[in-house]
Amino acid sequence: MNNQFHGHDVLDFMIASGETYTRTTLAGAMHAKFGSGARYHTCSADNMTAEQLIEFLVSRGKFQGGEDGFTVATDRVCQH
Repeated sequence: MNNQFHGHDVLDFMIASGETYTRTTLAGAMHAKFGSGARYHTCSADNMTAEQLIEFLVSRGKFQGGEDGFTVATDRVCQH
């Protein structure tokens, strides 16, 4: 079973859900959707946990809002 997912899978999931997340609620949603043992990669990083991917996406400015709730900054998502 494939338990490797691209960061875009997570961003697409967040957009489709229409929800606002915190780091904790997003990690929980990722575990529910992709599995607790899932690993994540992007074009420039790999083998990340849900929490590591969230931190990576925060550092890349992929979210809008603050620690009390954020959504995807769709204008900051590359389309490749």
